[in-house]
Amino acid sequence: MTVHTSTRLSDGRELIYFDSSPETAQRRQSAPADTRGLPARPGNGTARYDALTGEWIAVAAHRQSRTHLPPADQCPLCPSSPSRASEIPAEDYEVVVFENRFPSFGPDLGQLPADPAWGTTAPAYGRCEVVAFDSAHEGSFGSLSPARARTVVDAWAQRTAALSAMDGIRQVFCFENRGADIGVTLLHPHGQIYAYPFIPPRSAVMAQQAAAFYEASDRRQTLVGAALDAERTSGDRMILEGKHFSAFVPFAARWPLEVHLVPHRQVADLAELRDDERDDLTAVYLDLLARVDGLYSTPTPYIAAWQQAPLDARFRPASRLHLQLTSPRRAEDKLKFLAGSEAAMGAFINDTIPEQVAANLRAAVPAAPGKVLS
Repeated sequence: MTVHTSTRLSDGRELIYFDSSPETAQRRQSAPADTRGLPARPGNGTARYDALTGEWIAVAAHRQSRTHLPPADQCPLCPSSPSRASEIPAEDYEVVVFENRFPSFGPDLGQLPADPAWGTTAPAYGRCEVVAFDSAHEGSFGSLSPARARTVVDAWAQRTAALSAMDGIRQVFCFENRGADIGVTLLHPHGQIYAYPFIPPRSAVMAQQAAAFYEASDRRQTLVGAALDAERTSGDRMILEGKHFSAFVPFAARWPLEVHLVPHRQVADLAELRDDERDDLTAVYLDLLARVDGLYSTPTPYIAAWQQAPLDARFRPASRLHLQLTSPRRAEDKLKFLAGSEAAMGAFINDTIPEQVAANLRAAVPAAPGKVLS
């Protein structure tokens, strides 16, 4: 049973401890306070409307001064010690979520203009949070113990529900960036959560496709559910199957390494998962990440992106939660860069064959909790 305990940092940002037992959570009542005396938080950045594409662009110049790859003894995500105060006042912790000191969106909440035009600007409303997966300085989600990973899953679910209820939020996005090649600025195992005041472009495209498919099926089937069924029937790109989650390389993968992790039951977001589904998610996800790192002799950089349903009511029945894990690594010593076609036109050209990538992942490590497909 995961218990969360909320407190405030010295500049007013919320910090939440997630503990795996009520006994541990009880001790948080006497946890040290943040005594750093931080200056007042800066105001929101700006959201600018791009009339050429219909997209909102966040301008967050204050992020230029954010911490960049500090040494271990200066890591802001490690627990505080008597000689050094970090972002986390406690001397130890399991999982912690706190408001980002250098947010792309927020800290204020509100509604963006309903009918923007060229030249429209507004505060970049929303909220950005950091999720510290563990108190240890090195690692990533894949290096967590099953018990700790399960607590992170509960934290994602709790924050998804809480952020979804906030004023003006239209999309909640949980993600992990792993590796310097992805642009990670802190080596401590962590992820982030963005609560957007708009539906981001890629999510909007997927939501529209999902809604059209759902209506065409007389609201009997979701698009992601149909893709899962097709992949399980074919088997060519399947990697592993658990009781409630399955992982496969998508038929039209964009990236050299791309995997989708999909629940067998229709759920809109992480908050809707039952306890047994969260247990299976933890096991299958750790299995999958072990296979990703088993492909090469060095850890593979990746972005693990939880695609959750937008909060607009018209999209939620049609949109199924799923993870999209992508990596630009196309060989042991080669990365794919988004060049002309991808960056300028959004037209992806993949350097690998999805069926071969799936076969490589199936063979990468021995069977773990999931059912490995031969």
